[in-house]
Amino acid sequence: MRLLRIPLTIALALVSFSALAADYPAPKEADWIARDFKFHTGEVLPELRLHYATIGSPSGQPVLVLHGSSSSAAGMITADFAGQLFGPGQSLDATKYYIIVPDSIGHGKSSKPSDGLKAKFPKYDYADMVDAQYRLLTEGLGLRHVRLVIGNSMGGMHAWLWGEKYPGDMDALVPMASQPTAMASRNWMLRRMMLELIRNDPDYQDGNYTTQPRSLKLASVFFGIATAGGTLNYQKLAPTNQQADQIVDARLAAPMNADANDFIWAWNSSADYDAAPGLERIEASVLAINSADDERNPPESGLEVAALRRVKNGKLYLIPASEETRGHLTTGMARFYSQQLRELLNTAPQRAM
Repeated sequence: MRLLRIPLTIALALVSFSALAADYPAPKEADWIARDFKFHTGEVLPELRLHYATIGSPSGQPVLVLHGSSSSAAGMITADFAGQLFGPGQSLDATKYYIIVPDSIGHGKSSKPSDGLKAKFPKYDYADMVDAQYRLLTEGLGLRHVRLVIGNSMGGMHAWLWGEKYPGDMDALVPMASQPTAMASRNWMLRRMMLELIRNDPDYQDGNYTTQPRSLKLASVFFGIATAGGTLNYQKLAPTNQQADQIVDARLAAPMNADANDFIWAWNSSADYDAAPGLERIEASVLAINSADDERNPPESGLEVAALRRVKNGKLYLIPASEETRGHLTTGMARFYSQQLRELLNTAPQRAM
């Protein structure tokens, strides 16, 4: 099989995910320590903690699932995603697949600025995050090849990098809600403005705050409304000024447990992302999935279609926009593409390790 029998000193515990479906195996949580992890800046952490969840038996075909910005493994183990894919007979049936969902650097329970280093934490980028995921799989879990790498939003951009940095290590790639082109245009402009709002808040104190800056929630809510949700869906939910205000009021009143440094480091990690130069290196079968109303990756730019012409075995599935889609958030709902994913796994060649 694809497992190397190496000793692991990892304590496994059952995870209680609030949205966990009852018809697939309970996720298990674990930590693994990457020793002397070197970042692209040249900085080295003697110990980088990588937290992850697994679903299914290690004897199954490995699948790597990658989450989005400021999220975690729990953000992918939901009724809308896992509940539509991991159950018996579903596209990623956990009785057949061994599903690994890591918390990326700076996210969830993996190492992050708020652990103690604050603004002295290395300024990681997407390449660092992918390298950490690779070390977790190869050194921590003894895996040398996976059937599928599937990621959403930031995880989708990670999937593109996986295909280029480690082209022989997977059979299929499914990058979702992403493009393999430079982080630029309105997508980066709004990210930059969100981060500047926090950095320029006197409460931020160059990252040495004792209470969270008041701008953190305002910036996050602004970015979320501006870049996700879907035009038709918002028109359905808020056709009047009063209803629009109710949505804004509810979001501003909702609790937010984020840390400002964690938030800035996570979103700024996308700044140098650009998978375009390495597209010809990808060997896996690629199914890119985007929604036609994705605010951050608008299909009318034509960038995704042009990029996929350079991928040997690549195609795009564009989910039609409707009142049921949620713009950039649409791909968090696997019902829109579970059949396309099943067809990919039924046809993608199983390549030798």
